[in-house]
Amino acid sequence: MQIGIPGLILILVIALVIFGPKKLPELGRATGETLKEFKKSTRELTGDVTDEVKEVKDIVSNDQKNS
Repeated sequence: MQIGIPGLILILVIALVIFGPKKLPELGRATGETLKEFKKSTRELTGDVTDEVKEVKDIVSNDQKNS
């Protein structure tokens, strides 16, 4: 799903109407922090899964060599 420039403008206008100009910067900061934490968690999870897959591959490889 891709959002173009017109879609972003529409979203910003709707957010401005709903939250008002005073709360918009605060909302932007909170959204940014949430996205930052989400990306960090995603990277950590990806790293953990990659490590586990590598470990399983090593075990299987060692079992095949010993057979």
